[in-house]
Amino acid sequence: MKFRQVHLDFHTSEAIEGIGRDFSKQQFQEMLKTGHVDSITIFSKCHHGWAYHPTTANETHPHLDFDLLGAQIEAAHEIGVKTPVYLSAGLDERLARKHPQWLIRNQQEVISWTGDFMTPGYHQFCMNTPYLDVLAQQVEEVVKNYDADGIFLDIVGVRECYCQYCVADIRERGSDPRNLEDMRKMWEETYARYAKRMNDTVHTVKPGLPVFHNSSHVDRGRRDLAHVNTHLELESLPTGGWGYDHFPLSARYAQTLGMDFLGMTGKFHTSWGEFGGYKHPNALRYEAALSLANGARCSIGDQLHPGGKMDLATYTLIGEAYREVEAKEEWCQDTTGIADIALLSLEAASWAAGNGPIPQHNKHDTGAVRILLEGNYLFDVVDLEADLASYKVLILPDEIQITAQLKTKLDDFIAGGGKILATGRSGLSVDGSGFALDLGVTWQGVSAFRPSYLRPSFELPSLRTASFVIYTEGQDAVLSPGGTLLGSKENSYFNRDLFTFCSHQHTPSDLQEAGAGIAEGLDGIYVAWHVFEDYAVKGSLPVKEIICYALDRLLGNHKSLTTNLPAQGVTTLQAQPAFKRWVNHLLYASPVRRGEGVEIIEDLLPLMNTEVTLSATEQVKDVYLAPQNESLPFNQVDGNLSYTVPLWACHQMVVIQF
Repeated sequence: MKFRQVHLDFHTSEAIEGIGRDFSKQQFQEMLKTGHVDSITIFSKCHHGWAYHPTTANETHPHLDFDLLGAQIEAAHEIGVKTPVYLSAGLDERLARKHPQWLIRNQQEVISWTGDFMTPGYHQFCMNTPYLDVLAQQVEEVVKNYDADGIFLDIVGVRECYCQYCVADIRERGSDPRNLEDMRKMWEETYARYAKRMNDTVHTVKPGLPVFHNSSHVDRGRRDLAHVNTHLELESLPTGGWGYDHFPLSARYAQTLGMDFLGMTGKFHTSWGEFGGYKHPNALRYEAALSLANGARCSIGDQLHPGGKMDLATYTLIGEAYREVEAKEEWCQDTTGIADIALLSLEAASWAAGNGPIPQHNKHDTGAVRILLEGNYLFDVVDLEADLASYKVLILPDEIQITAQLKTKLDDFIAGGGKILATGRSGLSVDGSGFALDLGVTWQGVSAFRPSYLRPSFELPSLRTASFVIYTEGQDAVLSPGGTLLGSKENSYFNRDLFTFCSHQHTPSDLQEAGAGIAEGLDGIYVAWHVFEDYAVKGSLPVKEIICYALDRLLGNHKSLTTNLPAQGVTTLQAQPAFKRWVNHLLYASPVRRGEGVEIIEDLLPLMNTEVTLSATEQVKDVYLAPQNESLPFNQVDGNLSYTVPLWACHQMVVIQF
């Protein structure tokens, strides 16, 4: 898999003439060189349903008079650029109007994505219909006729559907479409059958050819879904709805799966299909570096103009980022992440508990990752299949109840010296009888007061101590024998109501202790609120500093990395065993909001004298900046390695050579 990929969208209406008329082999190659591109995903078939090459399995775009796909492959291969080929799998507007009976429908017979045929937009196909055979023929034709370097199938996944094919199928099985459990099982089987059919179709012709099935999100906790792919492409356009929190969360999970993966952002100011939209070059530089820092390779989304001419501004922009990536690749190959902390994803735990999917942008996972990033912790995001032995602390964020399977895993982890940080309802047994772990508290129930207050028994670095408001759901708990109280819960005088309200927002604390707010037991530390949700929604400084205090207390002297990097910085530590070295990635950028909810990175301010201390017991031979190859002074005393990076901006790699 290459490091510098472009995903070249080409969803082109039949109402536009002159398709590909401006395509030039020379100009195509020049733009790839300008962009420092080494792989480009190009189109066989778009969402409109048209093929961009001669075909018997589909229909060629009515205003294309040559083999555009073949010409692009020839041009790219001539200069050593790989060409994965894209087919829109879930959307095909040409066929949707011919065979609307093949479309996904909800229980009210409303179709997806666009709910009718009088509104502009695409319509999604059910793979439990004859459409699957049509798609397989289209894929087979491409793999047989073209020298594709991979197949990218888009808009697929486990989908809820009540079309008449699915209704007939479930009834033939002796069940009923009103039986949700049986329907979910059938939907899972439909996707598994689709994925196997596509993979078999490809690999019968070209064994080992890379295949990726894109659903725009890799479900944490569904390794079975991840492994239907040969590799992963993490679609995560920060300005396109994913935000800057999504990619680190997805990447820190993906790297634990042992699969090659890349991070996919876009050149757009907003998202896909934005012609004439460009993000700041500094944003693309940062986003590409963020992929490298998290063990990923890079992909940048673009959309080709219907005329077929590559856009100079776009490839100049991409080249700003990919020139730097090209210089850094040597230190980013075959890496494994080093982490002290494992965050058990709530999404993954929900799948494991049989509760089905929850929102991929759930506030609990997002808030936890945001605090871990801002606190400069080394962490992974894990599921219940992960080996926890190498981690020192496991975070259970907000709503993870302890099933029998999880209890066994936690017992082994704790027996090996690991510690737990549990918040909110996490740590409670599934039957609701109380905590399944020794966290120093006894559970009494959900707090009747919201918001309520936390008064730590320790001083916060920025705010000393006070009664700090926490907006999310709290739990009533009392200290257990042997538990250590680290902070008290306080209630307000009353909840805000018609006849009992005070001031503009919520009622102040009554300043009376109302049980344990933070406590420590033999197994770890407990915080009695959904604090990660609170941080995702409110971004409260006291919440972050309280969680950082708890994590530092649990880690003790076993923290692998400390740094004075500011909160908006990101640091990771990647090992390259084959080269006997570690690579410490330092990144810094400050996204700001422009317009309506669009996060922009524009200025990349230089940082001075960034101090880093690493736990390193093996003798270090050299510490140097990459790709500059400039040695840094360092000290290694009693298993601690220290160095200072004097001046850098955006992204700096520090190589520790053993």
